[in-house]
Amino acid sequence: MRWALVKVCLAVTTMVVVAFAVPLGLVIKEMARDRAFSNAEREAAVVVPALSITTDRDQLERVVAAAGSDEGMAVHLPAGGGRPALDLGRQRATAADIAAVRELGRASTAEVPGGSALLQPVALSLGTAIVEVYVPESEVSNGVGTAWAVLAAVGAALVVGSVAVADRLGVRMVQPARRLVEGAHELGEGKLGSRVPEEGPSELRLAAVAFNSMADQVVQLLANERELAADLSHRLRTPLTVLRLNAASLGDSPAAEQTRAAVAQLEGEVDTIIRTAREAKPQTAAAGPGAGCDAAEVLRERMAFWSALAEDEGRKVRVAGADRPVRIPVVRADLVAALDALLGNVFRHTPEGTAFAVDLHNGEDAVIVLVSDAGPGIPDPQAAMARGRGSGSAGSTGLGLDIVRRLAESTGGDVRIGSSVLGGTEVRIWIQLDGREPERRGHRGAVRRRRQGGRAVIFNRSRSLP
Repeated sequence: MRWALVKVCLAVTTMVVVAFAVPLGLVIKEMARDRAFSNAEREAAVVVPALSITTDRDQLERVVAAAGSDEGMAVHLPAGGGRPALDLGRQRATAADIAAVRELGRASTAEVPGGSALLQPVALSLGTAIVEVYVPESEVSNGVGTAWAVLAAVGAALVVGSVAVADRLGVRMVQPARRLVEGAHELGEGKLGSRVPEEGPSELRLAAVAFNSMADQVVQLLANERELAADLSHRLRTPLTVLRLNAASLGDSPAAEQTRAAVAQLEGEVDTIIRTAREAKPQTAAAGPGAGCDAAEVLRERMAFWSALAEDEGRKVRVAGADRPVRIPVVRADLVAALDALLGNVFRHTPEGTAFAVDLHNGEDAVIVLVSDAGPGIPDPQAAMARGRGSGSAGSTGLGLDIVRRLAESTGGDVRIGSSVLGGTEVRIWIQLDGREPERRGHRGAVRRRRQGGRAVIFNRSRSLP
C-alpha cells in the first residue's frame, strides 16, 4: 500500500509538472525572442528620423555608428536623383529579402548566418529605404537556458516533495495495518495478551478496536472453556471411585489387573485434564527441541494392554516395526490417546475374532503408523473423519479419529483412511519429523497405492497375518 501510494503520487505530480512546465518553457523562449526583436526595432527607430532629413553618406554613417555599430546595423538606400543605390554597414540579408520587404512595405525578419535580421522599411521621397538590424542567436536565447533550469529544479522539487509527503502518509496508513497483522499472528501463536494500538486512519482504528474486542472475547471464551472442562472432569471422580472400589473386589485374575490398570489410567487422565484446564495459559506453542516420545515403546506398551482383550475375543494380532526406538515430536500422552482411540475402534466396530495389525514405519523425514483390520470396513471415510459425527452406534462420540487427526496435523502430517490387505479398514497416521507438509505421491516405499474396483487403496508391504 505504501509503495502504491508513492507511485500514484509520483505519476500524478510528474504529469502536472510536465503539463505546466513545458508550455511555460515555450512561453519563456518566445518572450526572449520578442525581447530581442523589440530591441532591434528600437535601434532601427533611431535611424528613421535621420533618413527623413538627409541621405548624405557621411552623416548617415555617423548616425548608424551612434545607434549601434557597423557590424550590427546596415542601411540600404534606393537609387534616385542621379545617385546610385547606397548600402551602409555590413549587409547580412540577401538582396532578394531586401527587395521583398521594399516591395511589401512592412517590416520583416530574415534568417541569416548566426542569427536573424530585422528589415525595417522607411518611406523616402526617393523611394523606400531599408534599415537592417542584426539579431544574433545568443541574444534571442539569452536567459532561456537559465529559466528552463529553474523550471526543471522547481518541478523536481515538487516531485520529490510530493513523494516525501506520500511516503509519510503511506507510513501512517501502513504501520497500523502492519501492527494489526503482527497482533493477529501473535494471537494465533497463543499470545492471548496481544493487543493492537488504536491509531491511524479511522478505518484502521475501527479494525484495531474490533481486533482488541475479539481478543478479549477469545480470552474469556477460553477461560470459560477451561473452567467447564475442569468442572466436567471433576464430576467424573465419583463414578471413578465406584469403579476403583469394584475393581478392587475382582480378585487377582489377569482381567481384574487389566481393569484396575485401566481405572488407574483413567484417573490419571482426569487429573491431567483438570490440571491443564486450571492453568492460566493454554498450551498452544509447539513442542521444543528434544520434546517427544519413543513411538515404538508406546506402541509396545499399548499393545500389551490391549492384547489381553484381544486374546479373550480370539483376535489374531500382529505388531511390526516396534523393535527399535522411533523418536517422534509428539507428547507421550497424546500418542497414547491416539493409539487407544484407533485400537478401541477396532474392538468396538468389528466382530469378535476379527484380526488386526499395527505397523510402525520409520522414514527419513516422517514416521507412519498403520492400524489395519479384517473387519467390514468404513463405508464413508470422509464422514468418519468429521469431528463429533460418530458412527451412530451406542457409545460413539465421533471424537476418536479427530484426536488422531489433530495429533498428526500438529506435526505437519495427516491421517487417511483406506482399505487394508486384510480386507477391512486401514488408518494411516503420517507424523512429520521436520514440520514440512507431507508428500502426496507416496511414503518412500512404506506404503503405496493401487487401484482396486475404481478406488484408491492404501496398504502396507509387510507380510499378512497367518
